[in-house]
Amino acid sequence: MSSAPLTWKDSGLRWYWLAVLVFFADQLSKQWVLDNFELYESIQLLPFFNFTYVRNYGAAFSFLSEAGGWQRWFFAIIAVGFSTILTVWLRKQSHQLLRTNIAYTLIIGGALGNLIDRLMHGFVVDFIDFYWKTSHYPAFNIADSAIFIGAVLIIWEAFKPDVAQSEQEQTK
Repeated sequence: MSSAPLTWKDSGLRWYWLAVLVFFADQLSKQWVLDNFELYESIQLLPFFNFTYVRNYGAAFSFLSEAGGWQRWFFAIIAVGFSTILTVWLRKQSHQLLRTNIAYTLIIGGALGNLIDRLMHGFVVDFIDFYWKTSHYPAFNIADSAIFIGAVLIIWEAFKPDVAQSEQEQTK
């Protein structure tokens, strides 16, 4: 990462629209579930895929869901912290680092989407339910999907950096 570019258009902040898109898609989908489903209600869409309304009081795979309530604030602080750090990093890097900018904005949008749930409801609304026969993968939502895809892109970036980043490092 270099020093801050002169304008937001030259920085990774140019990609922030993707975080906003993920955030709104996530919130709209969760509101639709809250308006149209009872808790644990399920509609089969495919032989391996349901819309099932569940509440997640923890993090991924319901981690710390039985912790007594403090985890709500812990995960809220983590979401704000990571979103802030990633936003600062976006500001300091070139808009040409496509994979990295997309990764960061997906994570920011997903983190903020789940943050709003935690603050408004005390839990995260999950509804995407994949399964095989009687084995169900833990339910998740659009925010979780964005965070996962962003994390995969960051890992990919660690092994195969963007061409633009390689060119920037060569010019230093």
